[in-house]
Amino acid sequence: MNVGVCYAEVDRQLWMRLEVPDNSTIEEAIKLSGVLKLYPEINLSSQKVGIFGKIAALDTPVNDGDRVEIYRQITVDPQTVQRRRR
Repeated sequence: MNVGVCYAEVDRQLWMRLEVPDNSTIEEAIKLSGVLKLYPEINLSSQKVGIFGKIAALDTPVNDGDRVEIYRQITVDPQTVQRRRR
């Protein structure tokens, strides 16, 4: 199966495609991608993950063509940012 794994920080992004075995989970796809070695600050026990923008559990199975996403913590309240822009 071919899936994508992506992670973005403020100043750099990673998006890669890789082959994973059938019946792989989100967690397995992330580990197989090597992103945890490139970004040691990622903590899967506290950060949310998802597929195509929808939050999912680490044990969620992935399908061919899925984009697995690792989400960062929100550091600024989105409403505060909107007020600053006005």
